[in-house]
Amino acid sequence: MNALQKLESANHNNKFICVGLDTDINKLPESLLKESNPILEFNRRIIEATSKYAAAYKINFAFYEVEGANGLKNIEQTLNYIPQDILTIGDAKRGDIGNTSKKYASAVFNSMGFDSITLHPYMGYDSVSPFLEYDDKLNFILALTSNPGASDFEKLKLSDGSYVFQKVINAVNNWNKKKNCGIVFGATRSEELNENFEHIRDLPVLLPGVGAQGGKLHDVVNAFKEINRKRYLINISRGIIYKDSSDDFDMNAAEEIISLNNQVSNILS
Repeated sequence: MNALQKLESANHNNKFICVGLDTDINKLPESLLKESNPILEFNRRIIEATSKYAAAYKINFAFYEVEGANGLKNIEQTLNYIPQDILTIGDAKRGDIGNTSKKYASAVFNSMGFDSITLHPYMGYDSVSPFLEYDDKLNFILALTSNPGASDFEKLKLSDGSYVFQKVINAVNNWNKKKNCGIVFGATRSEELNENFEHIRDLPVLLPGVGAQGGKLHDVVNAFKEINRKRYLINISRGIIYKDSSDDFDMNAAEEIISLNNQVSNILS
């Protein structure tokens, strides 16, 4: 399956939760610190406990690159634990001049083997186009993010009455020739999501912000239900992987994602 097919297959089975592997050694259960590689062991146990229920896994590069070469190895080894039919997202937020982006794309898609990546569009089409050459992958391009600083640029109002983030979404629709583009759209305010479906159209959507950042699962799922539409992922990191700090952290993570899936199913039914 290509990346979009993995997403659609998960959604077809009412799986919409993306598990964010923002693994921080300072937040791991104390019992793991005696392991030779605590981060990798934590990821292994989280994946084994949740893979039956997860729609995708998102690996935030910052939490691994901080460890240098060992962190990059942990990314690659973590990917090996994820079943092949589950979408993997490299949360790297790349986007640079063409030659550099070409190397970034090859690194993430060829060398590491991710199904998808997050990109920022600030430098324009030529900074993302090398990623778009991979028609079997998905590129989630930042449109409206969930952080407070989104107001600095993304929500600037233009002379025609539209916002910068809406211009980005419209551009992504134009770039989506190979059906391998999606967007990142923050879920902290569901009314913004409802107001922008006309711009989003059928683009796959990665939604951060539910849980610790204040977004409501019920609001997001209802928004998509009302327009009879799928092709979306709700990313939850801390709320799943750090649900519990005991030796049973993995089982508690599994219980949490099962509970989230049940909530989604109840809304959709």
